[in-house]
Amino acid sequence: MDHHPDDPVASHPMQPLRRSMKLHHWLNNDTYAAIALAAATVVALVWANIGGSYHAFWHTHFGFILGGTDFELSIYEWVDEGVMALFFFMVGLDVRRDLTLGELRSKRRAMLPLAAALGGLVVPAALFLLVAGNSGHTSAWGTVISTDTAFAVGMLAIVAPRNAPRLRSFLLALAVIDDIAALTVIAVFYTSHLNLVALMLAGIGLLGVWGLERLNVWRVGPYVPLAIWTWGCFFASGVHATLAGVLIALLMPVYPPRRKDLQFASQIFDQFRQAPQPDMAQRAREAVIFSVPMNQRLSAAIAPYVNYLVVPLFALANAGVSLSGDSLTKAFTSSLTWGIIAGLVVGKAAGIAGASLLVLKLSPGSRLPGLDGPRLAGVGALSGMGFTISLLVVGMAVEDPVAADQARVGVIVASMLALLLSWLIFRLSRQFKPLPRPAGERLERPVDAEDDHIRGPVDAPVTLVVYSPMNYDYRRRTAVALRQTRTALGDSIRIVYRHHAVEGSEITGALALEAAAEQGRFWEMHDALVASRNSLDTDAVNSIAARIGLDTKRFETRISHQDDWERVENDNLDLENAETHDTTLIYLNGSRVDGPLHSMALTAIAHAQL
Repeated sequence: MDHHPDDPVASHPMQPLRRSMKLHHWLNNDTYAAIALAAATVVALVWANIGGSYHAFWHTHFGFILGGTDFELSIYEWVDEGVMALFFFMVGLDVRRDLTLGELRSKRRAMLPLAAALGGLVVPAALFLLVAGNSGHTSAWGTVISTDTAFAVGMLAIVAPRNAPRLRSFLLALAVIDDIAALTVIAVFYTSHLNLVALMLAGIGLLGVWGLERLNVWRVGPYVPLAIWTWGCFFASGVHATLAGVLIALLMPVYPPRRKDLQFASQIFDQFRQAPQPDMAQRAREAVIFSVPMNQRLSAAIAPYVNYLVVPLFALANAGVSLSGDSLTKAFTSSLTWGIIAGLVVGKAAGIAGASLLVLKLSPGSRLPGLDGPRLAGVGALSGMGFTISLLVVGMAVEDPVAADQARVGVIVASMLALLLSWLIFRLSRQFKPLPRPAGERLERPVDAEDDHIRGPVDAPVTLVVYSPMNYDYRRRTAVALRQTRTALGDSIRIVYRHHAVEGSEITGALALEAAAEQGRFWEMHDALVASRNSLDTDAVNSIAARIGLDTKRFETRISHQDDWERVENDNLDLENAETHDTTLIYLNGSRVDGPLHSMALTAIAHAQL
């Protein structure tokens, strides 16, 4: 049905996109996920203290018997060993990705979070044993070694300084190593009995997953039955079944998007545009999905379910403890409770901060902007929010229900105190030792209408300043995104191009653009370079110059003499100290755009400025 021009649906074609972008932002916001977890904890505490229905519900049994293995569990056990496997699957995806693509792939970068995690493991465990040694529950030392990534990262966004973006990366790397240690501890120290036959069968399931990965099977479907088989075998073996999720995730392929896959997807989509039929739409969809490695694809797909369903459900099942005067008195007179509080609050802060400062002292090359003593101490304190894995270990290490409730009180109180201590450290450090604003977050040099290369109205309300080399990524991706954004916004936007050229072909492309600009043809050369499928050597840019009608002699002479190198280097200097690994940076009305640089994101952000 055609819409009338005055129809509000027709007059606001970006409205569905904006709603979709807002929903995506909401579902992937660390702070909102932490709030959902906190809300589930509060509900559990209230529910557990208004009658007996809480424990009656979670201890209701259901299940089945299969091949001599009893899968009849309480709802509480299904959550802890079944549903939480999805949480640990996401942890495994994060571990594999960080080891392959993230901070931990570099030995120099990994040194600081590795030492911090080690300090955050040893010191809390030692402090717990020191305080709770006479409690009869020394096996519960595993409750103080892990950090709840969801809580900690979510709260970091609230309490940490805005001008220290590397704190989040450091905390994530620390949490990944922390999770590896915690999962190893669970597997080694909290396995009461071991069925080797079942464990061998689980190994066969993992071998099957590995085989599918080696065969480049990219659809999720074939992996699902093997995952269920492996989980069941782990459960039957006596090893905590959630570890199946981690091991399966570690086998999921992860790598940067491959150029050949992206080119193939682009070709299929071009065919769809030529013949927009259902079968071609399906092929285009499959080609796009195939171009995204399974690790990244699964991580993005399951994160909202884990953050808003799995982890809150776990909190609902595990955080409900009695808060009567008598139970609280017993808890706060128990060395088990205080051992957990001491380990998580004091041990984590001291262990992480101490180990980090030692590394910075012994290896100054590992120091990065924003990671100084006060900020590292704040992250160390925040890491005391053990919550998820801490509560999981309580259920495995403490059999006495009364003592288990005391331990849970310790975990909950420790998480609140850790957050408070972290907030206090960050606040004091901001007051007495503030951080400078990091380079690259704001546009340092304002747009000069007389000197900059501008496409669009000079007085447009939205300005996109692009620093980029004329490389493959820019020509095939970013330039397309910019063109589509400008098409969507029309005269409401102007695009400013600046250079970020650091190597051979990039410098050739930059000098070619400036040589064309000297003849008043900058954007014609820009578009011709973007359209070219060849590498940008001297012969290629000379050929393009002749094709678009430039004075080739002037053009070639200007490049050979590098007359415009100072102009290119001036643009490069703008980003000399910017904290980024990307070769393309975009600023929208002076603020750096983080995240994917595609046209939907750029258009949605730009619309918010109008």
